[in-house]
Amino acid sequence: MISNKTSHRTGIWLMVLSAIIFSTAGLFTKGVGAGTWDVIFWRGVFAALIVMALLAGRGQLRVEIAKSGPTGLLVAIISAISTAMFIAAFKSTSIANVALIYAAAPMLAAFLAWVLLRERMTRPVMIGAIGAFIGVAVLMSGSFGGVNIFGDLLALGMTIGMGIVIVIYRIFPETPTAIPMVGSSVLLLPACLVFGDPMSVAHSEIAILAGFGVVFALASILLAEAAKRVPSGEAALLSSLEAPLAPLWAWMVFAEMPPPATFIGGVMILAAVVGSQIRRNTRGRNC
Repeated sequence: MISNKTSHRTGIWLMVLSAIIFSTAGLFTKGVGAGTWDVIFWRGVFAALIVMALLAGRGQLRVEIAKSGPTGLLVAIISAISTAMFIAAFKSTSIANVALIYAAAPMLAAFLAWVLLRERMTRPVMIGAIGAFIGVAVLMSGSFGGVNIFGDLLALGMTIGMGIVIVIYRIFPETPTAIPMVGSSVLLLPACLVFGDPMSVAHSEIAILAGFGVVFALASILLAEAAKRVPSGEAALLSSLEAPLAPLWAWMVFAEMPPPATFIGGVMILAAVVGSQIRRNTRGRNC
């Protein structure tokens, strides 16, 4: 039998690995010439196939489908809309802006839980939420009057969507994670065929997008497994590792250098998220 300490340590490594993999999303999206809808199509097809194959191999496919129900469908719909915004945002603004705006998701989820569920917000979380919102405003201010503002707004919409999904999982923790993810990919396929032309994408780019689907599915599975072993506050802290890594990869691969507003806003967002989680975890240990 695995001890709690070993399970927790495994969860930390799974969460870190998941964050590293998720941080490469912008590279896959900007690394191909295919349009937004074409990227969404091929990423979704391969991600759905991988997850369904893994569930079938474990004998959990029917169980996951049965457990999903209306809540799982709601998560799939919101995730589908958020995914479309996520990919489109990378095509319209910098990788750094998307990653750093998304880093505010835990704070946004806490705020939504307070508004919708009257879930109590501790002082560290409340300060962190305010700091994160100010950081997002500062970051987006660098795009006002430029072509990036539309992409920033898409990233913000995606972040709001994922914040809502987090709140749904707080209300209905028994809702599965894998099948709604598959559902979100499948729901987008008709729109991709109408608004895009995925069949015209070069085979070399389809191979890259297949890799995108595989790593996305892998990162999602690792995240779900890690969440079972690591407390939510610590999970939010570890997952924030994705935010500074994504701009680093963008700089190394595409020489993409964000404007000063992105740096300032990004530091504020990360400080708000990390600071609130460290203070909350410290309080928890002292209680």
